[in-house]
Amino acid sequence: MKKLFLTLAVILIAASVTLAQKYAFVDSDYILENIPEYQDALDILDEFSIDWQKEIEQKFAEVDALYREYQAEAVLLPEDMKRQRESEIIQKEKAAKDLQKQRFGRDGDLFYKRQELIQPIQEKIYNAIEEIAETQNYAFVFDKAGSLTILYAKGRYDLSDDVLDEVGTVMQTVRREDRKPTSAASQGSSSGSNQGNSNNANQMIEKSKNK
Repeated sequence: MKKLFLTLAVILIAASVTLAQKYAFVDSDYILENIPEYQDALDILDEFSIDWQKEIEQKFAEVDALYREYQAEAVLLPEDMKRQRESEIIQKEKAAKDLQKQRFGRDGDLFYKRQELIQPIQEKIYNAIEEIAETQNYAFVFDKAGSLTILYAKGRYDLSDDVLDEVGTVMQTVRREDRKPTSAASQGSSSGSNQGNSNNANQMIEKSKNK
């Protein structure tokens, strides 16, 4: 019986400690959209993405032009010249695909450029959240915009504006009265998945041979 009372006491103490803990949440989308430097970073990323995409499309356009020229002259070319031209087309296409991977691949230039521009801003936001959580004794701070689903939360537990005020001590943020609500706008840049108008050079050459 004594053991049962002890167990119940431990449970009640644990429950009271849990209930005493303070919780809050932020909306990281709202925070980011009210930091001008973040919007500037997105614009810069878009500019890089557009320029690199044009560069890649130009490479694939060159492959298309080489193939059309080869196709028009193939019947007049000796076999050794055909092989040389085919090899040139295939190498050009490979170079275009390699460039595409370098620019837009998993660890490509766009990925590192995003880290360079966005990560410092994210770190300032995290530091602000940590500072508020420590000074106001919050045990947990959830991100409303993250993967965690919050079905209901009272507005008084939303620290987003407080975080923006704190971030505003180290970088420019929109004034509280001028802040815009989150638009859930896309935060990514162009993916660079478009490969231009080029078909696969190997397939085109094989089809030409079979005619």
